[in-house]
Amino acid sequence: MGRIEIGVIAFLCWGMIFASPADLAAQPVPAGFESVDIPVTGERAATIKAYLRKPASNQAVPAVVALHGCGGLFRRDGRLAARDADWAERLAELGYAVMFPDSFNPRGFREICTSTGDVRPIRPRHRVADAIAATSWLARQPFIDGNRIALIGWSNGGTTVLMAADKPQLAKSAVGLRAAIAFYPGCRLPAERADYSVGLPLTILIGSDDDWTPPEPCRELAKRPGIKLIEYPGAAHGFDAPNSPRRTRRGVGLSARGDGEVQIGTDPAARASAIETVLGILTDAFAKAPPR
Repeated sequence: MGRIEIGVIAFLCWGMIFASPADLAAQPVPAGFESVDIPVTGERAATIKAYLRKPASNQAVPAVVALHGCGGLFRRDGRLAARDADWAERLAELGYAVMFPDSFNPRGFREICTSTGDVRPIRPRHRVADAIAATSWLARQPFIDGNRIALIGWSNGGTTVLMAADKPQLAKSAVGLRAAIAFYPGCRLPAERADYSVGLPLTILIGSDDDWTPPEPCRELAKRPGIKLIEYPGAAHGFDAPNSPRRTRRGVGLSARGDGEVQIGTDPAARASAIETVLGILTDAFAKAPPR
C-alpha cells in the first residue's frame, strides 16, 4: 500500500472522531435534562456543555458528577448513551441531581476510543478540570447541597476520577466531595506514582477478565489507604451496561494486548451487584455529610 492510500485511510479514520465544535456541540438536550454551559480553564480550556437532571424536590439535594467513557456521552443518533441514561435514571430516583459534563463534543470530538495513546487529543488529566468545574458549578446552586457531591466515572472517565481524587487535585475543587467511584479505570499511571494518595474514599469496580483496562494495576493501587477494589470474576469491560451482549470490539486505540481487540459487554451478576454497591456507597456517604 502506497503513502497516498495510507494517508487517505488515516484521514478518513480521523474524520470519524473529529468534526467542527459547532457541529458536535449542537447535541439535542436529552429528555428530562437541561443543558448548562460551564467554562473550563487549563490546558484544554473551553466552554463545555453539561447535562443536568434534577429530581423533584423543594430542598437542596445531593449531586453526582458523572464522567463518560472514551466513547463519549452521545450515540451517533444523538441519544444519550444507554449506560449513562440508565445510571441517570437510578440516581434521580434516589433524589440525587446528576450532571454529565460532555468533555468531547464541545471540543470537536465524537469519541477517542479509536485514537492511539500517542495522539489522543483529550486525556484524563485534561478532564479533571471538567470535573472540578462541574462540581464547583453545582456547589454554587441553591438547589444543590454543596456538602454532598460525589464523582462517578466509567473507563476513561473512571481514570479521570482517580486523578481527581488525588489529594493535590482534590484541594482545587474546594467543594464537599464525599465519595469517588471509578468503573474499570486505567490504574497504571496512578499505581506507578509513589506519591499517589486519595483525599476521599475511592472505590474501584472492575472485571477480572477486563482486557481493555486490566485489573492488575488496580489491585496494586488498592493496597494504598482509602482505596477499595471490588473485582467481579469473569466480567469484562462495560459489565454494567444494560442489555449489551458480550462481544469483541475491534479497532481500539489502547488495548492490553496491543492488537486493538477487547471484550466488552454486560455481565448480569456483576451489573446487579455493582448497582447495589454504588447506591449503598452514595447513601452512606451523603448520610454522613452534614446538610448545607
